[in-house]
Amino acid sequence: MKNTSDILIVGGGLNGPALALALAQTGHSVTIVDALPRGGFEDEDFDGRGYALALASQRLLDQIGIWPMVAEQAQPMLEIKASDGHAGEGASPFFLHFDHREIEEGPMGYMLEDRYLRRALLRALKGEPGITQLNEARVVAQEADQTGVTLTLENGETLRGGILVGADGRKSGTAARAGITRSGWDYGQTALVCAIDHENPHHGIAHQFFMEPGPLAILPLPGNRCSIVWSEKTAMAEAIHGLDDAEYIAALKPRFGDFLGEISLAGKRFTYPLNLTIANSFIGTRMSLIGDAAHGMHPIAGQGLNAGLRDVGALAEVLTLAKRRGEDVGSSLVLERYQQWRRFDTATLVASTDLVNKLFSNDNPLLRIGRDLGMGMVNSLPGLRRGFMREAAGLTGDLPRLLKGDPI
Repeated sequence: MKNTSDILIVGGGLNGPALALALAQTGHSVTIVDALPRGGFEDEDFDGRGYALALASQRLLDQIGIWPMVAEQAQPMLEIKASDGHAGEGASPFFLHFDHREIEEGPMGYMLEDRYLRRALLRALKGEPGITQLNEARVVAQEADQTGVTLTLENGETLRGGILVGADGRKSGTAARAGITRSGWDYGQTALVCAIDHENPHHGIAHQFFMEPGPLAILPLPGNRCSIVWSEKTAMAEAIHGLDDAEYIAALKPRFGDFLGEISLAGKRFTYPLNLTIANSFIGTRMSLIGDAAHGMHPIAGQGLNAGLRDVGALAEVLTLAKRRGEDVGSSLVLERYQQWRRFDTATLVASTDLVNKLFSNDNPLLRIGRDLGMGMVNSLPGLRRGFMREAAGLTGDLPRLLKGDPI
C-alpha cells in the first residue's frame, strides 16, 4: 500500500476539498483522488462562472480558512428581487423583495467567482500537511471490508482508508461501484451560463425573473458585472448557444430588460442540462456521498453548492465527534447519523425547488394569477418575508457547527 489515510475522498471539485480541509483541521489524515489535472484550477482568467453562497456557507468557508483568501473578491448580496413576467414585457407588479437590513446577521449571501474559490481551495490543500492530493488519478475499483476501504487506481496503485467519501458528481462512480441506485428525471431545460458587463451599477441586488421557458437569474459580481443563469427549453437553449456572441446578447436583451443599461458579454459561455438526480442512499458500507454525488437539483434557488457545503459540515462533524469518542468512524452506526441528519433537509430542498420550477416554468393563466398573488402576499407580511429571507441565507434548520460559524 503506497497510501494509507483515515479518509479517502474521490472528487476534487469544491465539496471534496472543503471536506478534506474540515477533516484535516480536526486531526484526520485525508487523501483526495481527482481525475482532473491540477493545473486547470490555477487558471487566473475570468470565465464567467460564479456561485451564490448563502451566509451559512460563507461561515463554513471562514471556519476552514478559505474566506480570508477570497473575501476581497466577493460581492455581498444586499437585496433579492423575484418577479414573474414575459420575455420583453418586463416584470409583473407582484414580486418578492428581500432586503438584508431586515435580518440581523448581515448580507444574505455573497457572489464569488469560480476562479477565486477553486484557487483558494487549492492553495489551502497544499498548505495542509494532513492532506494528500492525487490528480489525474482514476478509480477503477473499490472494496470495503470490516476494517476499511481499498481503492484501485487505473495505474495499478492501491489506496487504503477507514472510510470512503464520494464527491464525484451527479454520475458518481463511487455510488455506482457501491451499488447505490438513483432516482430523478430530466426537466427538458438547459441552463445557459455566462457573465455580462453592464452600464449601470447593480447595487448588490440579485434578480430572479420567472418566465415560461424557465427562470433567469441575474446575480451581482464585483464592479458593473453580473453572472447569468438563464434556463430555456433544451432545443431553444441549444440554438441560442450556437449563436455568435453578438447574436447571443441580442437574444438575451429582451429577457433581461434595460434596467442595467447596455449589456455585453464578459468571459466564456457554458451550458448545463437540468435534471434532478438523488442517490437512493447517502451511505454504503464504509462509504458516504456528499454534494451532487448525493443530490443534484434544479438551480432555481441557487442551492446546489450550498446544499453540498451543508453535507460537508454535517459529515465533518459526525466523523470528528465519533473519532473523539473513540468510535470506528466508518461504522454503519456513525454513518447513519450523517444520513439521518442530511436526508430530510435534502428531500425538503429538492421537493421545494422542483415544485417552484414546475409552478413558474409555464404560462398557465390560473397558475400565473395564483403565484403572483402568493408572491404579493409574502411580500406584504414582514414576518413571513423575514422567514423566507433566513431560509435563503441558509440560517434555518438543524445546522452543523461550521455553518453556524463555530468550530467543531
